[in-house]
Amino acid sequence: MNVATLMSCGSRVAPWCVAAAVMLSPVNLRAEVLEIGIGTQNTTTNTVTGGVVIKELGLLEKNLPKTGKYKDFQYKLSWQNATSGPPITNGMMANNIQIGMMGDYPLMVNGATGQNTNNPTQLIAIIAYNAVGGGNGIVVHKDSPFYELSDLKGKNVSVPFGSAAHGMMVTSLQKRGLPPDFWSLVSQSPEVGTTNLQEKRIDAHGDFVPFAELLPFKGFARKIYDGAETKVPTFHGVTVRKDFAEKYPEIVTAYLKSLIEANEWMRKNPKLAAEKIEEWTKINKEVVYIFLGPGGVHTLDPTIKKLLIESAGGSYAILQKLNMIKPLDMGAWVNDSYIRATYKELGLDYDKQLASFDTYNVTGTDPVCNVPVNDPKLVGEVWIQGGDIVPFSSPVCALLGVKKFTKEGKKFNAVYLVDHELGIKVFADAAFYSIKPDAKNPVVVPFLLKKDAEAFAAKNGGKLATFTEALTAINVGQ
Repeated sequence: MNVATLMSCGSRVAPWCVAAAVMLSPVNLRAEVLEIGIGTQNTTTNTVTGGVVIKELGLLEKNLPKTGKYKDFQYKLSWQNATSGPPITNGMMANNIQIGMMGDYPLMVNGATGQNTNNPTQLIAIIAYNAVGGGNGIVVHKDSPFYELSDLKGKNVSVPFGSAAHGMMVTSLQKRGLPPDFWSLVSQSPEVGTTNLQEKRIDAHGDFVPFAELLPFKGFARKIYDGAETKVPTFHGVTVRKDFAEKYPEIVTAYLKSLIEANEWMRKNPKLAAEKIEEWTKINKEVVYIFLGPGGVHTLDPTIKKLLIESAGGSYAILQKLNMIKPLDMGAWVNDSYIRATYKELGLDYDKQLASFDTYNVTGTDPVCNVPVNDPKLVGEVWIQGGDIVPFSSPVCALLGVKKFTKEGKKFNAVYLVDHELGIKVFADAAFYSIKPDAKNPVVVPFLLKKDAEAFAAKNGGKLATFTEALTAINVGQ
């Protein structure tokens, strides 16, 4: 109602004037404005389908409930980005953030902090996982003389304290029976650690996804340790304030629907998805793809698997022994009822997915060796600059493809192979190889770590080689 209309009603406002004011008001006076704080980690690639993808595709707005008790709700989404888990936990304790995402160790600290400050949170879904710990890693400068963890004794090493990578480093020492003072460990964020490594102020830097792949991809670092060596699962997940979830369970379900949709969007066209995620996060698309593309280091799966929770329990025991975490009731912390309800609402079989560790794999027809691409342990991929990502059936065929495409004048964004020892996807130009350049049946076996390539070569009559040397050892006519 405008000012003139109000004035026409006189000093004594008639009932019809009040009704008109309500009807003509641009905002329903009965509407409840609900602000939902969502803590994201946009540069932590394992969390993107739980955060920036949902945000940029508008999935949560589409799925939020708008009927029943929610019919008069107005939603205000507050997306709050952080580079690690602790700031998100702080926001959740202050009730500025209701839904957050972070890695396994920060998730446990989040749960313990909530339980001990009367602000309980719960783990309600997984975003992505690697069943043997792949993703966290330790890198050195590319010119460093160090090639494995044992080389770092007494050296200056940094890692973001309290992160999943910190947990991986603690576990790596525990598994080898090494003391905490094996190295001189200091806390540095990914940004600070990256700069210090590049300027050779530290000997090594440990970090979570995607930095142990990103820094070598940038050209100044080399990975010497991967979390897959621990054989301890790692994951990123979704945590929610318990009071918020109990008051608005339909909103939590709407968020989880959005997560499932984001995962499907990633799998439907991983090349396009990687390109869009690069646009949104500034993490190179080739690095996004090595984690979340087909056969990637991490598997997108929201179900809360027993293996992951048992692993978290073991990690919690380590943290507790080192006095790095408050008491945590794991049973009260883990709550799969919301993701189960979401699966049921979508007509999906939760228990079937819960039991599965399958991921989507590289498939197609090898254009050089003319055979199907069907063994995920042997596949390779060549991402042609300005073109497609081409699948190959084996390391030899992939390298032959590189030589063939190079001869045709093509350039590459990345070449991917699978590490023979650790079973994780690697950048071919950063790998080490055991090669036997037989004229008819050349053998090329890729490894992330130099020590693994050396051991395999010694055992199988091969020789150690770099990417360039492996390319030289085979011919397009083979």
